[in-house]
Amino acid sequence: MADSERTSSLIDSRSGFCKSNSTFYSKRNPLNLPPNPSLDVTTFIFSQPHRGTTAFIDAATGHRMSFSDLWRAVDRVTDCLHHEIGIRKGDVVLILSPNSIYIPVVYLSVMSLGAVVTTANPLNTAGEISRQIADSKPTVAFTTPDLAPKLADSGISIVLDGAGSIPGVRVVGILSEMMNKKPSGRRVRERVNQVDTAMLLYSSGTTGPSKGVISSHGNLTAYMARMVARKSMQGQIFLCTVPMFHTFGLLTFAMGTVALGSTVVILRRFELHEMMEAVEKYRATVLALAPPVIVAMINRADLIKAKYDLSSLRTVRCGGAPLSKEVTEGFLEKYPTVDICSGYALTESNGGGASVESVEESRRYGSVGLLSSGVEARIVDQDTGRVMGVNQTGELWLKSPSIAKGYFRNEEATKETFNVEGWLKTGDLCYIDDNGFLFVVDRLKELIKYKGYQVAPAELEALLITHPDILDAAVIPFPDKEAGQYPMAYVARKRESKLSEKQVIDFISKQVAPYKKIRKVAFINSIPKTASGKTLRKDLIKLATSKL
Repeated sequence: MADSERTSSLIDSRSGFCKSNSTFYSKRNPLNLPPNPSLDVTTFIFSQPHRGTTAFIDAATGHRMSFSDLWRAVDRVTDCLHHEIGIRKGDVVLILSPNSIYIPVVYLSVMSLGAVVTTANPLNTAGEISRQIADSKPTVAFTTPDLAPKLADSGISIVLDGAGSIPGVRVVGILSEMMNKKPSGRRVRERVNQVDTAMLLYSSGTTGPSKGVISSHGNLTAYMARMVARKSMQGQIFLCTVPMFHTFGLLTFAMGTVALGSTVVILRRFELHEMMEAVEKYRATVLALAPPVIVAMINRADLIKAKYDLSSLRTVRCGGAPLSKEVTEGFLEKYPTVDICSGYALTESNGGGASVESVEESRRYGSVGLLSSGVEARIVDQDTGRVMGVNQTGELWLKSPSIAKGYFRNEEATKETFNVEGWLKTGDLCYIDDNGFLFVVDRLKELIKYKGYQVAPAELEALLITHPDILDAAVIPFPDKEAGQYPMAYVARKRESKLSEKQVIDFISKQVAPYKKIRKVAFINSIPKTASGKTLRKDLIKLATSKL
């Protein structure tokens, strides 16, 4: 008997747990991956058969891009990038832009050449973006006239999404002109293999600056294959409210829906009532939301339902944090015809994790669903390294074809997070129950989730201690009904200092993107720490929330 057959015979059909190797296996259908090793993700996406007509709609203007328009635009932009700008396999291309129906064209064009996509949050300051540029060293950047000044000191050549002349910026192309230019007919390009890097997304680090996550064409193709296999998602009208610079928005709404042949209505930025107007106007069937937005929809349900026709809406997909029983039931009470489905993934897993795919599964309250197809999981005791079983809590480890290759130019962090056997250590405290459902108990990683954005405490702490009146500082997540969490700082002042809360908040707000701002400050004699010097955040969280 082959090892795979022997393992399969020992897997419990209810939980997916195999006692012989202490591994949980997905109960979903097997993942069907293409056998061709020389295959870029753009080619895989465009090779999928579908009957879709409209690929993208701009929610604000109503402008539509058909699938034939999309393919034509990708072909022309690819040609310009290669022959006119000189982009080659392995070159890094930065995208700094709000959501746009043209952003998928750029992503697909860059990846078809074997060049590497990296993205930056448009809310980030010029200083934050410059640090990412120094690490990733992009050859060219795509941006808008409004955002281009943030790149003025970078020395990078710019392709603009719209006409404009920006002081200090060398413009080498206008995207609309590239999309309308006839191809040169010279199609000689380098061969792209599935092991080649396709994407370099920056994930918030817990111990310092964010890290570039290296994802291959094979990693992204595995995610696309998983999307294509979900027949229930074909033919839907998705409303994209999440940022396309983030892994979820990029993989699902800029690329995955193209493989499905589904339509995506794109909001340039999130605003609750604009979202509802778009649902009504374009008859959207699927929304993707962070938990705070779901809470807002519950709290304002009477006003929303009185003003907007949401009869087309069938599904809300939620990620970023598990939904409580109270929130799930509250949503279903207010919107009884809409299914709510949670999910779990990381930038490092490229969509591989767990998800809820039916009304029955959504009733497993607090769960983020069953393991995605092609995903294996282990629950590991952090202290002993022992691999545990059903209903036992420990750190979640994941393995799948979509797991990233590691961190860019950061061997130490790669070794800490990705082990030699290919397991990704998620840093989340979880358990899997006897029916195979994954539950996230706590975050071992110290990231703060503000309205779906990740904020690293260490980054803010490093800034705080540069203030001349601050001896030490610690940043913790403070619970908030609207935002989910926001950064709160505990500050140890110098003895004679009269530093105020407002002064601390202003000091940080000038240096970081709006979502990273500290919104609450408490002063303390000293920051509690372990004998080894690690901040005892749990003690501070307990102190901060004791009066709630």
